[in-house]
Parts: sequence; C-alpha cells; structure tokens
Amino acid sequence: MKTPAEVRVEPVSVPGCFVRIQGTYATLRTAEQRVADFILKHPDELIYLTVTELAERTQTSESTVVRLCQKIGYKGYQEFKIMLARDLVGPTETVYEQIDSKDSLETLKAKVFQANAQALKDTIEVLSDAELQRAVDAIAACRKIEIYGIGGGAPLALDAYHKFMKLGIGAVWLNDGDLMAMSSSLLGGADVALGISHTGASRDVCDAMEHAQQAGATTICITHRATSPITKVSDIKLFTAAKETAFGSDATSSRIAQLSIIDTLYAGVANKDYDTSLGRIQKTRAASAGKRY
Repeated sequence: MKTPAEVRVEPVSVPGCFVRIQGTYATLRTAEQRVADFILKHPDELIYLTVTELAERTQTSESTVVRLCQKIGYKGYQEFKIMLARDLVGPTETVYEQIDSKDSLETLKAKVFQANAQALKDTIEVLSDAELQRAVDAIAACRKIEIYGIGGGAPLALDAYHKFMKLGIGAVWLNDGDLMAMSSSLLGGADVALGISHTGASRDVCDAMEHAQQAGATTICITHRATSPITKVSDIKLFTAAKETAFGSDATSSRIAQLSIIDTLYAGVANKDYDTSLGRIQKTRAASAGKRY
C-alpha cells in the first residue's frame, strides 16, 4: 500500500467562472447557452474578444452576452472577462472526486477531503447573496418555521431545527410524508417552510412545499439543481454546487455544502438581534449543561 506521500491523483481545473456557468446552464435561454458553450470551450480565446466579437462568433446579440454575464453574478461583460482571466492565470486545482474501486485508502482520503473542500468553494460561487438575505429576513420575521427532509435530507433538516430552536424561533422538524402534508397545509402568511433536498425531486418534500406555498407561507429550498421540481414551489432558492460521486447524492460533499448554508442562515438570523440571540443560546446551553459528565 502506498504511503500518504506517494499518493497521486489527477487534478482538474474548476475555475469559479466555469462553476457559475455550469450551475446556471440549465436555466439559460438557447441563445445564452450558445454563448456559454463558446466560453466553456474557448476560455483562452475569449479574453481577447470584445462583446461585439463574442456576439458575432456565437450568432447572438451583445445584449444576450451581457445578460448571460449578469445571470451568473457579474455586473457585465468586462467584469466577467477580468474574473475569467484571474481564473485562467491561477485556476483552482481540485482532485477529481470520482471514487475508483482500485483506490488505496490514502487516495480515497485525498479524494474525499478535496471533494468536500471543493464543494464549499464551488457553492460560495453559485450561492446568491440576495437570496440568502431574503431567506434570513423571512426566517427572522416568521411566526413558525417548518423544516422538511427525507432520507439523507432528514438529518440536515434536524440540524436546522436544532439551530433555529436555540434562537427562540418556533421550529418544527418533519421527516414523515403524511405529517409534512398535513402540517404544511395549516401554515399561513406569517410562516416559513424550508425544504432540503439535494436532487430537489423528493415527492414528499415537494408536495409539502406546494401545500405551504398555497397556504400563503414563504417557501425556501436548499438544493443542487436549478431546474428540479422543488424550485417550482419555492419562493427563495439556495443552491449548492457539490458534484455527485460514484456513491451519488449520499456523498458527504453535498451535505457539507447544505450544512454550510444552514449555518449561514443561522448566523444571519442570530446577527439581526445579536444580544438577544446570544442570551437565548446561553440559556439553552445552561439548560442542557447538567446532562453532561
């Protein structure tokens, strides 16, 4: 077996600009996808092209190019080119996280840790600050928040419940489809429903979110796919960029990205009333202190 120093795995470049394009690709219009395809295939050539030249090369318009840049989080084409040039000069090197049956334990360790670290970096690129702020404001002002998760999403939903409960927010954690359906139908305009699903295709979670939305509650999802069913019943959408491995969405990298979003929401809500939040957290710690050895 190889020692840690001898472990070698092939790295691939995953620049931030590319991650943003890939994360929003499915939601782009046909003309915007043509521009995106050109950028992904010819990044070195792109940095020398004007917006007019890029539009001509992709048989689109200047407005389409600018609109694409704005959709992936940049003010315009010039800012996008600057950031792309930065990525091309010093691209992020990441170990490709696909697990191979012949990998040694040391190689597996390197791949898993690198995949988890990359998931966080990529997610911070695609996670919208504006959507995060909307989610924080909605949770901080809500009467009650119901949190839904099935299968691998259930422990993440429980973690969110644990955090928001400590802030004195009326939180409910549900991981049973029937209970989700019944409880979500009784929500109102002062409530929030948070659905957690990596694939965004869990029928139980999506149905509960739809009931909650129809009842007037604000719905928030944490998911990976921008075109998944859960996004259609969510008012606020928070996306991760974790890639699936041979073990599918059960990979820890996707969960770490989701947990980091939950932690950010928790910190954001707590920070809106720092002193009160700190006092409540200290109370909960004191209440459970006697249960420790």
